[in-house]
Amino acid sequence: MKKRQLGSSNLLVSEVSLGCMSLGTDVKSAQRIIDEAVDLGINYFDTADLYDFGLNEEIVGQALKPKRQDIILATKVGNRWNDVEDGWRWDPSKAYIKDAVKESLHRLKTDYIDLYQLHGGTIEDNIDETIEAFEELKKEGLIREYGISSIRPNVIREFVKKSSIVSVMMQYSLLDRRPEESVLPLLNEYNISVVARGPVAKGLLTNRAQEKLATNEAGYLTYTKKDLEQLIPALQGVDSDLNHAALNYCLYHPVVASVVAGASSPAQLRENVQAVEKLPLSELHYEKLQSLTKANKYEAHR
Repeated sequence: MKKRQLGSSNLLVSEVSLGCMSLGTDVKSAQRIIDEAVDLGINYFDTADLYDFGLNEEIVGQALKPKRQDIILATKVGNRWNDVEDGWRWDPSKAYIKDAVKESLHRLKTDYIDLYQLHGGTIEDNIDETIEAFEELKKEGLIREYGISSIRPNVIREFVKKSSIVSVMMQYSLLDRRPEESVLPLLNEYNISVVARGPVAKGLLTNRAQEKLATNEAGYLTYTKKDLEQLIPALQGVDSDLNHAALNYCLYHPVVASVVAGASSPAQLRENVQAVEKLPLSELHYEKLQSLTKANKYEAHR
């Protein structure tokens, strides 16, 4: 598995990373998937304190503990469960971040987090205070680097201007090309990497696309179901392996360090890795895929 540098950091992450939210709560099943990921050369694992009330961090931490020195462990902070755990509120305060990191470290069974990410963010936040919290955690050695998970261009610009983030996790795919308008060029200019989530668009850009489409009534973003019924066969006409097209489309842009793909089975994980390990897209291949899809743009949070 090829690795790419994460922004200006010395973290080298696998081109395919495992999004751990999809692991579920069955410990044995999760362990099998994580072990398979490591065997396939994946070294980057992404979780969050929000997932399964922290249980996801516990499962991931236990599974990766024997391999800790060989992997890049990423988690997120900012969404705070209420006392009865039936909802959460947004809390990017310095006090909460510095308290929450200790809980994550305990659940992950580690002394440090490689990449600590703000799990959202609004332009109304006290961004300076949030940045101060992350910078202090770096100095204390509790985290190696930090980033944000956001699809809001106005928030991303503030962090680019004020902080030393090394990455932005954002939704990006052939069906969601919004980052291409301004965000990808901006991050590329400042040597801040993108970690692309949702690269297969809820399974619509996989080799099970027709199965997913059959149960899809709402479409996807600005694509109606009718649009997708016409588009997916056209994309398959360019590349019969939709997994290959979808994952490599994201990786074609030099600012993208890794595509985060969830997996509910070792077989699904192998399919994603095999797709990326095939030949990368040629310029012509890339342009053909682009010509079939919409260059959609962010309408909010500009």
